Amino acid sequence: MQHIKLDDIDLKILQVLQEEGRITNVNLAKQAGITAPPCLRRVRALEEAGYIKGYHADLNPGKLGFDLVVFAMVGLHSQAETDLQAFERLVGEWPMVREAYMLNGEIDFILKIVARDLNHFQTFLTTHLTPAPNVESVKTSLSIRCGKDRAGVPFTPDAVYTE
Repeated sequence: MQHIKLDDIDLKILQVLQEEGRITNVNLAKQAGITAPPCLRRVRALEEAGYIKGYHADLNPGKLGFDLVVFAMVGLHSQAETDLQAFERLVGEWPMVREAYMLNGEIDFILKIVARDLNHFQTFLTTHLTPAPNVESVKTSLSIRCGKDRAGVPFTPDAVYTE
């Protein structure tokens, strides 16, 4: 991965792509204030440098039958680095777990789990999560509704960008 220093044009490109991933290169270039060829070179450089991890469609889970979002707070018996990594690898194999964060404090991990319904989640909980190696405790909270769902990073005038 190459290292690049971000300038205002790179930041504008990233901001526009984050909001509108299917934009054409010509329209992206217009919004960034440059022509299409250098815009495409910049996008490729941002991809190669790891600033752009990928492109995806933002799907509506409810339309696809996934109506339940659960947050699971997981405590582990051991917090040794090898045990933490083993748990992360295991979680990576579970498609229902959409996000996993290691935390500081009483809870070791918080998992965002998407399921079709309560029975689907309960089956996952009792057959995969609670009996998993090193899992000491699991506390769950079912989401009632989502008040905000924004991917990416905040591109605001007061945000600080360093590299």
